[in-house]
This record gives sequence, C-alpha cells and structure tokens, in this order.
Amino acid sequence: MKMNEGVEWAVHSCVNLCFIPGEAVTAKRLAAFYELPTAYLNKQLQALTRAGILSSTSGPKGGFQLAKAPDKITLLDVVVAIDGSEDAFRCTQILKAGPGADEKADYRKTCVVSMSMRKAELTYRRELAAKTIADLVEQVESTYPETAENTRGWFANLKS
Repeated sequence: MKMNEGVEWAVHSCVNLCFIPGEAVTAKRLAAFYELPTAYLNKQLQALTRAGILSSTSGPKGGFQLAKAPDKITLLDVVVAIDGSEDAFRCTQILKAGPGADEKADYRKTCVVSMSMRKAELTYRRELAAKTIADLVEQVESTYPETAENTRGWFANLKS
C-alpha cells in the first residue's frame, strides 16, 4: 500500500497550523515552509477543508486554519480526507473461479487471504484513529522544544 505524498504534506501543515493558532495561513506560505508546489498543496488543503479539518477564508487576510481542536483530528481523518475511505485491499473473490468453488459463497468473508488482509487494514486504521494532531504536536514539542517557536518565527518573518 502506498499513501499519497499529500498525506504527509497535509499532516505537517496541520501540525504547523497548531504552532500559529488563530492565524489564517495561505497555501503559498504553507508550501514555502517546505518548498512544496503551492498548487498541489492547495489541493490537499482544499480536501482537508471539505472534510471539515480546516476552514478556509478568502481575501487579503485569508487562508487556512484548523476548523476544530487538534485533539479532535486523527491521523485517520487526514488520510481519509486525502486518500479517500476505500480499503487498500479489495477482495475480488477469485476463489469463485477456482476448482471446487461455491458460487453462492461470499469469499470476502470466508477466504483466509481476504480475512487476513482485512484484519491488517483494521489494525492500520485503528492505529491512525488513535493518534491525533494534538498528540503529534505534543511529541514534537517534547522531542524538539524549539520547533514551535522556530515555526512561529518563520511564519512571522515571511513577507508573502
């Protein structure tokens, strides 16, 4: 399974917005922080806005900010907003074409491969749902105490 790189960009953007609360930040400024293409990051930010994770305001003082508290935004919320909610593994029931197949069977529920893949996916989703943006911010601040202040300073000194 491969996640869209926009997931990484979106999570980092949410964390950075936590360091500058109450300030709407343009896609251009958020993209400049990591030297990302503005148009592509903007697509990710719009997806987060549609999902209710960010809010967007237009105009000279416009931009993006968190739409809800960081402890209410899970990593799964961000992944689903960017990559969609479809399962990574989709059983196509190829066992129905095999010898001795039961055409009435729902192999999505009885196939050992399908059940194993679904179990792994549920574990992956549970882990993402258990970690919030607030958890990441707390971990960043405890591991790299200067990050929040450095981020605020960088955005405060950015001219555009």
